[in-house]
Amino acid sequence: MTSNFKYKKFLFMLMCMVFVSSFMDAQNATSEWKLQLAVGFNNPIDNESDPIFFTEYVNLPTVNIGLQHMFSETWGAKLDGGFNRASNAENSEEFKLNYTRINLQAVYDFNRLIWFWPEPIAIVAHAGPGVSFTKPLGNYADNTYTFVNALAGLEVHYGLSRTLSVYGDFGYVFSFSGEDKYDPVIDGYSFHRDMMYVTIGISISLSGCSYC
Repeated sequence: MTSNFKYKKFLFMLMCMVFVSSFMDAQNATSEWKLQLAVGFNNPIDNESDPIFFTEYVNLPTVNIGLQHMFSETWGAKLDGGFNRASNAENSEEFKLNYTRINLQAVYDFNRLIWFWPEPIAIVAHAGPGVSFTKPLGNYADNTYTFVNALAGLEVHYGLSRTLSVYGDFGYVFSFSGEDKYDPVIDGYSFHRDMMYVTIGISISLSGCSYC
């Protein structure tokens, strides 16, 4: 009787330990935060009907910074912002453009689907709505736009450690700005169209390592 009681007591304590351990792991998992910093280049999608103003195909810099939170091993969300500078192409009228955006995005890690992928490599998709702000410099500084956007992108990460990875990111920002406010012949340069970018950066785990 005493032996049976001790066995049940031991089993109960073991189950409690497993439960607490699982709970702690879940807490660590859901508190997973990452800081992302990346730099690269961009390509504004010009208005094909405008023969006066058009950008270079490759423009520097693009600077993105984001804070990401993983709710599970596959799903998460991130708030990020990006700054882009673009310049006129050789045969265009001279101008410079500042394009700034902020987006709230869903994040999906494909690693559970692509189970055969090498462990240090992760493929992550991200997409979500946001707001864009464009402002030309110099003589056209008053030709500003503020408009809704939707961003979709794909990241490839390579883990250097449990808390640090390097990654490449390709993103496309869709514009929902509506009709033109400015006539390029009369008002000069303005921009309210799509934007694509390519960046390379680092992802730093700020808490927990369950999904590093």
